[in-house]
Amino acid sequence: MYSELVRYIAENLVDNPDEVRVSEEEVDGVIVVTLKVAREDMGKVIGKQGKIAKAMRMVVRAAAGKTRKKVNVDIVE
Repeated sequence: MYSELVRYIAENLVDNPDEVRVSEEEVDGVIVVTLKVAREDMGKVIGKQGKIAKAMRMVVRAAAGKTRKKVNVDIVE
């Protein structure tokens, strides 16, 4: 559910949407969404001073608010 939201946001930010990979797993009651993008798209997903990454995390946490689940978004190379 949350992985689809992260995928949608990321694919609309990057130049290589075909290389966006998102996985979701639950670890100790926390849902961890992992986002992988092409190396040249990392800056677009993170943004200046991490503002885009922070905004993406806030949107996902807001979506999770109704379910009262904790959700973390990790961006990896």
